[in-house]
Amino acid sequence: MPLHLSPCSLQFSSTPIPTLKSTRPTSSGPHLCLPRKPNSSTVRAPTRPRRKTGSMAEKRTETGELVRVVLRNFDDKRPLVSTLSKYVKVVRVEHCFLLFEELGKSDKWLQCLEIIIIIWFVSRGLAANLKWMQKQRWYIADNGVYSKLISVMGKKGQTRMAMWLFSEMRNSGCRPDTSVYNALITAHLHSRDKSRALDKAIGYFDKMKGMEKCRPNIVTYNILLRAFAQARNVDKVVTLFKDLDESIVSPDIFTFNGVMDAYGKNGMIREMESVLSRMKSNQCKPDVITFNLLIDAYGKKQEFEKMEQVFKSLLRSKEKPTLPTFNSMITNYGKARLREKAELVFKRMNEMGYTPSFITYECMIMMYGYCDCVSKARGIFDGIMASGQETRVSTLNAMLDVYCMNGLQIEADTMFESSRNTRVSSDSSTYKLLYKAYTKANMKELLKKLLAQMDKDGVIPNKRFFLDALGAFGSSTATKVG
Repeated sequence: MPLHLSPCSLQFSSTPIPTLKSTRPTSSGPHLCLPRKPNSSTVRAPTRPRRKTGSMAEKRTETGELVRVVLRNFDDKRPLVSTLSKYVKVVRVEHCFLLFEELGKSDKWLQCLEIIIIIWFVSRGLAANLKWMQKQRWYIADNGVYSKLISVMGKKGQTRMAMWLFSEMRNSGCRPDTSVYNALITAHLHSRDKSRALDKAIGYFDKMKGMEKCRPNIVTYNILLRAFAQARNVDKVVTLFKDLDESIVSPDIFTFNGVMDAYGKNGMIREMESVLSRMKSNQCKPDVITFNLLIDAYGKKQEFEKMEQVFKSLLRSKEKPTLPTFNSMITNYGKARLREKAELVFKRMNEMGYTPSFITYECMIMMYGYCDCVSKARGIFDGIMASGQETRVSTLNAMLDVYCMNGLQIEADTMFESSRNTRVSSDSSTYKLLYKAYTKANMKELLKKLLAQMDKDGVIPNKRFFLDALGAFGSSTATKVG
């Protein structure tokens, strides 16, 4: 009997996690049962004395508290340097790093630049005229400092600043090592132009091989394997994996996950299972990421027996399912139009005490869209709106996509218009979605109306915007001719 979900049923109860029997799966597929933990009575007591962690924890707390005080005591009218002068006797290098990260999270790049300039001046002994810099005798520029700064800049997409730091590091006399090059590769991979970033990354990788102090380590390989896996470039993943085999570096769990992810994303199930067997033969235990990527790969290929078997193995292991575990199963059941199974996954997630994220709700909305249950999808969307929770633009896009995939472009237009009067704000992704849908359905009036609204809102489409739309129009024309 199918499970009917109403907006009210989306509220989770506090049901405890059920106890699961440890039975071996009977269906075919990879077995991911992990070895049991040894009995506590047979475990020997450690001979090395334990470290005292209390002092370290207290130090981290004090560091964080000082940084919070500094952040509260500066603004546009009071320069950061003058604020730091008040705390000159207690500020150390760890405070600078944490302050740098916190400023980056708030996109306060002018203040971040101040921190970099302070560190740069101090490292070169050019701070004679600034009281704050004069008293900072504790700082010595080294690879760790530059590696940290390059990493932080890369995470925020500031590739040029990362390159400037790398150049300045070499000019100051520091010789880059493997960690610095790893940070630089990662910084490039955060840029928008992924194709160019991957070319740059491979260039640095090849350069590292020829330098004694900068030879690629397992972190280097894992960064590149993950990047090429996400780009679905299986050939490059295979080449890197082979290169790793020929080196003195040993693969770890992150390496195997990166290679399996590349195969899984490209539907190469047999190759993925081969890497899984090799991982197990290397005595490398699967983690939750391993389970999740296997579940996702089997689900996308609609090999649901294997997917369910991996899920059972996950429940028996010491790992615990995460929200992406359930989200993947819901989405893949939905694409196969197995609505009842998707609803049972959501129900079980509820019973195990998990709280759905906005992504989970979007997966449910899309699942109902694939299964032609538009009213149920709208019920979830209305429930989110009525709950008072923040409604993201991706959630609005999911509901609009459901309308469009079911041939309800007029309803999508009505909802788009009404959303403009609510707290949900659309962005360029919303316009792109509707433009493609209206173009594919040859809805000229709606298209004209949408373009007028884009012009009014100052949304300027780029080249990719129109290429995608032309692709949708081409597929629509081919369907009609066929």
